[in-house]
Amino acid sequence: MKPLLLLGKTGQLGQELARLLPSTFAVQTLGRADLDFTQVQRLKQVVLDIQPHSIVNAAAYTAVDQAEKEPEQAFAMNQAVPMALAEVAKQLEIPLIHISTDYVFDGQHHRPYQETDQPSPIGVYGRSKLAGEEAIRQTWANHYIVRTAWLYGALGQGNFVKTMLRLGQSRAELGVVFDQIGSPTSTTYLAEGIIKLVQGLAIAAIDPSRSAGTYHLANSGVASWYDFAIAIFEEARARQFPLVLQRVNPLTTAEYPTVAHRPAYSVLSSRKLETLLPLTPTHWRESLRSMLDQLMQEML
Repeated sequence: MKPLLLLGKTGQLGQELARLLPSTFAVQTLGRADLDFTQVQRLKQVVLDIQPHSIVNAAAYTAVDQAEKEPEQAFAMNQAVPMALAEVAKQLEIPLIHISTDYVFDGQHHRPYQETDQPSPIGVYGRSKLAGEEAIRQTWANHYIVRTAWLYGALGQGNFVKTMLRLGQSRAELGVVFDQIGSPTSTTYLAEGIIKLVQGLAIAAIDPSRSAGTYHLANSGVASWYDFAIAIFEEARARQFPLVLQRVNPLTTAEYPTVAHRPAYSVLSSRKLETLLPLTPTHWRESLRSMLDQLMQEML
């Protein structure tokens, strides 16, 4: 049986995919400890040796601020690697599923972004991810680019939820930006959607000649980072998570400057993918509760 090839096995999404993929799937995973993905010729040969039935690329350079200081590394991982995967997917004639980001948009909209909206990234990270998307589109038709936003999960290392919980254990007061708006998305919700896509392709229930292209997948609902933080602490307290935090102060972006500019509004509409797959939209707060339950179980 040919395996599904998953790249990015140590990231928060990669770990969640590996956890949730059904046992009926043969899965081959690759992480940076196994291979330097930016050595693209070696990467292509490894994929050819594995002979997968499809590829899911959950690997990326995601250090948004650091990307401003080392754009070559960001483009190597976010553009050159997807291009190489598209080339080898074309050679093998298999689907490529690639994870992208809301940061391809400039944040000037005031309604959820659709797949037909023109990308206009405002930082190196967003530009590198858009370059990866374009490389895939120009290389191989049988692709599914899945953009997501504000990703967090119980597995893996840093994300906003885990950062808030860590700071809430040691600080009585925090400041969080309230004028950046998005759709907090759990790795579980995203992984479940990707798995349904992979399954549909594997049994030919999804026809790439009709459906290949770009999609958005994010939890429903809208929040600022401040709203998200308040919800995290409310739900954590309800689960008796140890917190010393007493107050969360709303800050403007100007009051909390970062190296990289971030979109002021990056809510994504997932309707296109919801019509392709049997997806039930899940509000971000419901997914947050599930993530915290999972995290608390791991702490016991």
